[in-house]
Amino acid sequence: MSEKEKKGENPAISGEISDFVATLSEESKMLVVLKRQLYGGTWEPMLEDLQNRLSGSPYIFKLANRIQDDIKRIEELLEFERVKNVDLADYVEMP
Repeated sequence: MSEKEKKGENPAISGEISDFVATLSEESKMLVVLKRQLYGGTWEPMLEDLQNRLSGSPYIFKLANRIQDDIKRIEELLEFERVKNVDLADYVEMP
């Protein structure tokens, strides 16, 4: 039994989430992986980290030179997770 089945997810919603994950860029998938592995499964510390880097404040992890793009990706992923009440890390395969 998969993690999704254990959680009792509706198959239609699960399919919709899988379809969404299939459209994610490699950059977005990596952000989902980093969220789980480096930031305790939440977006807020990662966003704070990126915003601190932009402002010159101390930060934890250097993601890339494309911080603004990563912030936009995170906001989109976070919104999808909120609307669907899911954790995309359950759907994105870890490298």
